[in-house]
Amino acid sequence: MTTEEKKALLVLEDGSLFEGYSFGASGEVSGEAVFNTSLTGYQEIITDPSYRGQIVTMTYPHIGNYGINPHDHESRMPFLSALVVKEVCHTPRNYFLSDTLDSYLKTTGIIGIYNVETRRLTRRLREKGAMSAILSTTDLNPESLKEKVSRVRSLAGQDLVREVSCLESHTWQKREDKKQFKVIVYDFGVKNNILRMLSARNCAVEVVPAGTSAETALESGADGILLSNGPGDPEAVTYAIKTVEKLIGKIPLFGICLGHQILGLALGGKTYKLKFGHHGGNQPVMDLTTRKVEVTAQNHGFAVDEGSLPKGIEITHINLNDKTVEGMRHTKFPLFSVQYHPEASPGPHDSGYLFDRFIQNMGTFSPGRK
Repeated sequence: MTTEEKKALLVLEDGSLFEGYSFGASGEVSGEAVFNTSLTGYQEIITDPSYRGQIVTMTYPHIGNYGINPHDHESRMPFLSALVVKEVCHTPRNYFLSDTLDSYLKTTGIIGIYNVETRRLTRRLREKGAMSAILSTTDLNPESLKEKVSRVRSLAGQDLVREVSCLESHTWQKREDKKQFKVIVYDFGVKNNILRMLSARNCAVEVVPAGTSAETALESGADGILLSNGPGDPEAVTYAIKTVEKLIGKIPLFGICLGHQILGLALGGKTYKLKFGHHGGNQPVMDLTTRKVEVTAQNHGFAVDEGSLPKGIEITHINLNDKTVEGMRHTKFPLFSVQYHPEASPGPHDSGYLFDRFIQNMGTFSPGRK
């Protein structure tokens, strides 16, 4: 320990205590403790709005070795509550390097803790499930923190979408060349690379707040609507569910992650909370229509209940680890969705066809715009 190292404590709701040293910002924060198994991509994880309200533990032991660069942000700011790592690199190397992880977290107000037994922490979360937690660099009294964490609210029942969605509609990277289709993207916590993937397929992309009415979306002249990823409990986003109910059958829909769950609820299904969720870039998913297996990136703590879905809904993808629903489509209407992140590309191109499928649906539904 050097004179610059400052102690920090992480306490889970079951009383488990994890000691380490502080990096990034100082202070105290609470949230749901989860683990992520990705080997790279910590910058994308930190700036993914889907992590709102979560304290993220990286299972890969060495984090920060390529620093932070201006090209890999997935949103306007970090949204996770805190970052937990085994080792943090203070001397990164990268051609595009603009900042160290430590400095970036300080600047953006995100607390980090390192020198933590992340293997023990991950085992605890796998055995007991995702738990409320509190991380502090200011209160190092275990008993005090245990009392505080007992008052931390679970993510179940929380609408966190309102905390991450844009406040006003805006066009993504407006260009003068003629676009093939116009796509409305409901911002439940959208990642930038989703917008890039649509733009790369010659779509004019308009991002709208989560509370935008169905009438406004339908009157915009859009050829299709994408329901984005986002944080929290899908059942709590009641206004979005009601909006999507009005969109079904009237325009092609494509749901990703939270958008997939909201679509499932709008179709009459139910969702449930997973024990510790899927967080990482190595989840195996089978496309049941082709029997091909995709390596996928995922970040979610809730899933669609297959048995609750009505007739006319076909399950198209399943998770090979736990058989949860990873994709579905309607047999009559031009809509489909996936639980995982096709834009994250850990495969690296395993899931790009889903955006092409969305384009095909818009072409079929609006043949004059082909």
